[in-house]
Amino acid sequence: MADATRIERDALGEFPVPADALYGIDTARAIANFPISGRPFPLAIVHALALLKAGAARANRQLGLLDPQLADAIITAATEVAEGRWDDQFPVDIYQTGSGTSTNMNVNEVIANRANELLGGGPRGVYRPVHPNDHVNRGQSSNDVVPTAIHLAAIRRIREHLLPGLYRLESALQAKSAEFDGVIKTGRTHLMDAVPVRLGQEFRGYAGQVERARRRVTAAGEALREVALGGTAVGTGLNTHPEFAGRALAYVSEVARVQLTETTNHFQAQSSIDAIVEASGHLRAAAVALVKIANDLRLMASGPRAGLAEIELPALQPGSSIMPGKVNPVIPEAVIQVAARVVGNDATIGMAGQWGFFELNTMLPVAGAALLESIDLLGNAAAVFAEKCIAGIRATERGPQLVEQGLAIATPLALDIGYDRTAELVKLALAEGITIREAARRELGLDDRALDRLFDFRRMTGA
Repeated sequence: MADATRIERDALGEFPVPADALYGIDTARAIANFPISGRPFPLAIVHALALLKAGAARANRQLGLLDPQLADAIITAATEVAEGRWDDQFPVDIYQTGSGTSTNMNVNEVIANRANELLGGGPRGVYRPVHPNDHVNRGQSSNDVVPTAIHLAAIRRIREHLLPGLYRLESALQAKSAEFDGVIKTGRTHLMDAVPVRLGQEFRGYAGQVERARRRVTAAGEALREVALGGTAVGTGLNTHPEFAGRALAYVSEVARVQLTETTNHFQAQSSIDAIVEASGHLRAAAVALVKIANDLRLMASGPRAGLAEIELPALQPGSSIMPGKVNPVIPEAVIQVAARVVGNDATIGMAGQWGFFELNTMLPVAGAALLESIDLLGNAAAVFAEKCIAGIRATERGPQLVEQGLAIATPLALDIGYDRTAELVKLALAEGITIREAARRELGLDDRALDRLFDFRRMTGA
């Protein structure tokens, strides 16, 4: 067992570290201290942290604050981390110190050990010539670099994952809107029969919801572009060069193809996570939109004999372990569960936003993890919804058949005979089990030509 570990030392004393680990004593202590969820800090944030470390080394080299040889080794090592080469070296639990210091040090140690290897230095854990704090973390504090990394990671995942998923869903719904434009069915308000509507119009509404959700998600990304880097411990910028943040962010913006800007008020940027709270609110709105769409589809597909059965969803798998032949709306149900998780994550982030005591918010890890999970879940759900459900929906004859039997088609009569008399006609039709057309023919003496003019269902649905 002695051969499996190395002993490192810090201000608290000695602690064993796995012999082959790229991380060091700070990480090992955190692993021991936080055996809580078994869920490590999101790799998207780790990769963003590493990219910031590369930008920091470049900035410090330009400013004459870091030896060029050390800076180049740090940049190379940090880039390897950012590209996912050392993902197994970041095991620290999400539920850790509220500033994310344990993960920041985890990244610092991995980059330092790897940079020393590139420079031909000593064994892992002997931080010469590159030191995790003195060199990799130079000009930074966990208090400014971790929230900056969360912002960067979220922006990248929104752009690369969530927005494409929403685009696919919107396009699939638009295609169905065009396909179903000629299908006339009964509209419903308060879950009760209303005037006719085209199935294509309903799908146009769904596409519009997703399009607007996509706009809100884009706004969420915009809110995150202002970052805390440069404030160090409490927002004063102690121990960093005034030009450091701008230079580091210029590098990161170029490599990540995002436009990050240093905040004009570091004290708010580190004492609050208001931008994360705002971004999460936009994600919640997108989740709520997906619930509305998924539930409508479940209801319209209900049956196939005893429900509405106006549409058929793709049959993807057997739906029951006891009822042979049963097929359930599995994709809409999965989407609704994702939405529930996103709404729960938003509640977590809202609570985290309240934990900004004095100069620091101490809920960064859980807020960052919740935000990234919501982004990834929504992106996955939107893509699956589009491909495995929306694209395969088929309209049945049931919707058009029910229109003639509807009572709300009497609405045009109100212009000719008044609201009250029309209501009496509806009451009669319902009581006698006849259609509005039959009631109007009998009670009003209207001929077929007049009835066809009044009950032109396509005209009732507008343009």
